[in-house]
Amino acid sequence: MPLRSSLLNAVLAAFCFIGAFVVAAPEASAQLSLRIGPGGQFQPMPIAVADFSGEGDLGQRVSGIIANNLQRSGYFAPLDRSRFPERPSFDAAPRFDAWKMAGAQALVTGRVSRDPSGRLRAEFRLWDIDSGQQLTGQQYVTDANFWRRVGHIISDAVYTKITGVGGFFDTRIVFVEESGPKENRRKRLAIMDQDGANVRYLTQGENLVVTPRYSPVTQEITYMSQTEGQQPRVQVINLETGARQIVGNFPDMTSSPRFAPDGQRIVMSLQQGGNANIYLMNLGSQATTRLTSTGAIDTSPSFSPDGSQIVFESDRGGKQQIYAMNADGSNQRRISFGDGSYSQPAWSPRGDYIAFTKQHSGGFAIGIMKPDGSGERILTEGFHNESPVWAPNGQYILFFRDPGGQSGGKLYMVDVTGRVEQPVPTPSFASDPTWSPLLSETRQ
Repeated sequence: MPLRSSLLNAVLAAFCFIGAFVVAAPEASAQLSLRIGPGGQFQPMPIAVADFSGEGDLGQRVSGIIANNLQRSGYFAPLDRSRFPERPSFDAAPRFDAWKMAGAQALVTGRVSRDPSGRLRAEFRLWDIDSGQQLTGQQYVTDANFWRRVGHIISDAVYTKITGVGGFFDTRIVFVEESGPKENRRKRLAIMDQDGANVRYLTQGENLVVTPRYSPVTQEITYMSQTEGQQPRVQVINLETGARQIVGNFPDMTSSPRFAPDGQRIVMSLQQGGNANIYLMNLGSQATTRLTSTGAIDTSPSFSPDGSQIVFESDRGGKQQIYAMNADGSNQRRISFGDGSYSQPAWSPRGDYIAFTKQHSGGFAIGIMKPDGSGERILTEGFHNESPVWAPNGQYILFFRDPGGQSGGKLYMVDVTGRVEQPVPTPSFASDPTWSPLLSETRQ
């Protein structure tokens, strides 16, 4: 598949598969497997990630990223180095019986080196310890400054080969970083790698910023921004060029923006007096289509991944509930019917679930339901959980949790089984997260 991202083209100049060793059998079919569906019981898979050889301590740093990523996924339990029976060579088959005795079911080996031009060459192999076969092996050549991304890309390859689910490590997260006293919080848009590294700021706190949302196909985000004394406005920022665009020239407040699957349109809420309705705007032509027309507050729209449907929240029935409609605004129908109120729906990129925030009995929960509203399942509950957004593989949901008092929000991710919940590190308080698509699959 051609690499579509200009960013990735600058990062990874070459990509090829490594053939199996002469001393090893050909690549095995994926005998290692995890059952990670909602109904399956599982224990994290014991996996050993050996220190990659070569290039000073860089190999150890790359393998450390891989081990950390796999552990944070909740599906793998990396072995402590003290249990390693050997320091495996990349150019020889590992001692499978020894690794089996150490408790490993899978082993990742690798090395990093420099080619004559000074570029970084990273190689890895994934071994099935029980069968004694190599499951996969790949090689990457890139600028040496992008060694962390290589670690994430290798993590995705290992994760996908074993679980059968697409990767999510080679991604970024944009969020609202909050600092200062509770009564006067400074809010800035920040971006970082999914593991909390490489934080940088997109705004400096001069304006209020909320609800950033990533494009599913480009390195762009849309968000609501408000300058003091002015109406809140939906904006789009290109993360690679820094170019910014105000979406539309409406006299009233616009909010809750989200990209359509093609990245060329934005669906959002436009306030008109005491009401709010859903509108769709083409970013190129600025043509606007009104999708809902009620005396209620319709907001938080989210497209299905095929672009045919939109979910949104509305209080047209007396309290916040989730509704769905065709992309042209027809066939509007309510799909949430449980106790409490429902808000902030977000359609999974796999199309199988809709995530939501549910308020009931004084608490806030993050849950999922099928697109027809059936199969509702609560994944996590707490004093204040909000703003669910999906990882690009549709297996994890990112949200923020605010414990109240003088404290502030923190980011967490939970998987669709509800069994894996992990904090996501940020430099300060954080809210309103959004998850990028895989960097290797974005385009300009």
